[in-house]
Amino acid sequence: MKIKVTDKSFAEVLALPKTAHKKPMRQLAVWRKLIASLSQKELKEIDFTYEEGSEMPGKNEPSLILMNHSSFTDLQIVGTLFRDRPYNIVCTNDGFVGKEGLMRAIGCIPTKKFIPESALVKDMHYVLHALKSNVVMFPEASYSFDGTETPLPKSLGKCVKLLKVPVIMIKTEGAFLRDPLYNNLQKRKAKVSAKVYRLLSPEEIEGMSAEEINAKLAEAFRYDHWKTQYEHGVTVDESFRADGLNRVLYKCPKCSTEGRMLGKGTVIKCLACGDEHELLPDGTLKNKASGDTRFRFVSDWYRWERECVRKELESNEYSLCINVDIMVLADLKSMYRVGSGHLTHTKDGFDLNGCEGALEYHQSAAASYSLYADYFWYEIGDVIAIGDKDMQYYCFPKDKTVNVAKARLAAEEAYKLRNHKS
Repeated sequence: MKIKVTDKSFAEVLALPKTAHKKPMRQLAVWRKLIASLSQKELKEIDFTYEEGSEMPGKNEPSLILMNHSSFTDLQIVGTLFRDRPYNIVCTNDGFVGKEGLMRAIGCIPTKKFIPESALVKDMHYVLHALKSNVVMFPEASYSFDGTETPLPKSLGKCVKLLKVPVIMIKTEGAFLRDPLYNNLQKRKAKVSAKVYRLLSPEEIEGMSAEEINAKLAEAFRYDHWKTQYEHGVTVDESFRADGLNRVLYKCPKCSTEGRMLGKGTVIKCLACGDEHELLPDGTLKNKASGDTRFRFVSDWYRWERECVRKELESNEYSLCINVDIMVLADLKSMYRVGSGHLTHTKDGFDLNGCEGALEYHQSAAASYSLYADYFWYEIGDVIAIGDKDMQYYCFPKDKTVNVAKARLAAEEAYKLRNHKS
């Protein structure tokens, strides 16, 4: 999938008219039928099955539908499970670029990832109570990098209380194994299933605090696809299963070198010291030389990398200083390529300077609990995206060895440290 890109100077982008807010549209039945029809081939290939709870809200009772986010398959699952009831999907605003009319017609609600905006809650309330439609939301906001849950916004509990509708949970198994983000867009043979159930009723929500709701949601979203794969005896034996794994496992556990890992075939190898680990068909890791299982799963290795990043932040040793190509999102008509610049990230936040001195932007570490970082973003490259309610800056490292996963880990841990949270 690609995105419309236009070359403009930063001054020209600043002069563009602001995008006016538009209320969401109720999804027509014809769109639901088309989406479900287009999803059939993929879901047949993954032998999709689902289990539905006995206390699901009625078809005419608008609900907030929450789902864990592993791959594009998630959208096809939603389109199939809810083909007989209207729904509006909360979608990142870059998904609207160049196709706003279509996205609104199929019921999508634009939002900015990891940027607080009250307009989204108002739009969700309007959909639920005025349009009498369901709202589908992926509160993790980004695909999982390592096969485990990503942080949920602390504002989610308060949002649930404000909306005053049932909360439905969709939890999938196998979608990550089918199409993990790191694996160069290569799909693997994997069965995908889902559990669909009512997580909270309006009466339960009324009697709970926002903090209690957040705890309930956090428990519902807890998962580790690697451990589940191993425990359920699921085999993924494609010869390319470790391709690109260095995007997640960027630090060698033997020599601690970063940026010299290579995931290729079934092996991830450190090019600095030669240490090799094989990703076995059952989802476990094995050191090829010693059989050492210090990190049994990819998720364990990634968790160690997070701990290392936190120690760097605590000792003021963490910093990312890179040259980047810059695109900006100022409206929904196009992405605008404005030139190049320099991105710095420390425990205090991000600083972006570029476009021959015309662009200067600072984002505090306290501004967001996570970071919009992605691999193969619209087939352009790995990206780090920052910004505010007026404009988002998409930064593509010129040095292709720069790991955007580490930047996301650092942003999350810096936020916790700034807010004195463990």
